[in-house]
Amino acid sequence: MAFLPEEFEVPTLLEAGAFRVRPITVHDVVKDYDAVMTNRGYLWGLFGEAWGWPPADLTLEQDLIDLGWHQKEFQTRSSFDYAVMSLDEKRLLGCVYIDPAEKEGFDAEVYFWARPNAPEKDLERDLEQAVKRWISEAWPFARVAYPGRDISWKEWETLPDRR
Repeated sequence: MAFLPEEFEVPTLLEAGAFRVRPITVHDVVKDYDAVMTNRGYLWGLFGEAWGWPPADLTLEQDLIDLGWHQKEFQTRSSFDYAVMSLDEKRLLGCVYIDPAEKEGFDAEVYFWARPNAPEKDLERDLEQAVKRWISEAWPFARVAYPGRDISWKEWETLPDRR
């Protein structure tokens, strides 16, 4: 089965409270790099063990390459990376990643993060609520995994891979 039905129109905007979620592009590199590197310790705590990301030596150029890759994946409908932006688009507040499931029993894997030091009160909690609602209402997935959140990375890694 394909990741998404061919006729499915991929959502390109979610507005919720103090932020908007929209596709990330190479034009976001400066804001993304700032958000990632100023919150590297926090992000390493969320993803480091599983992904090895973000590395301490991440460069702006490497981040640009990564964003170009994510932008291309969006175009080919193979994976979706969204920027969580302030409503005025001046600050990147986090990211949302929607990927095909690598483990049996799931249709998709969803990851997200928000700046823990953002002035927006309860940003991480609000983002989690908005993303989970958006995924359940706007996307065609029956079974979604939130590794590192609803299931620990350790448990996730023990699940059988999709064939």
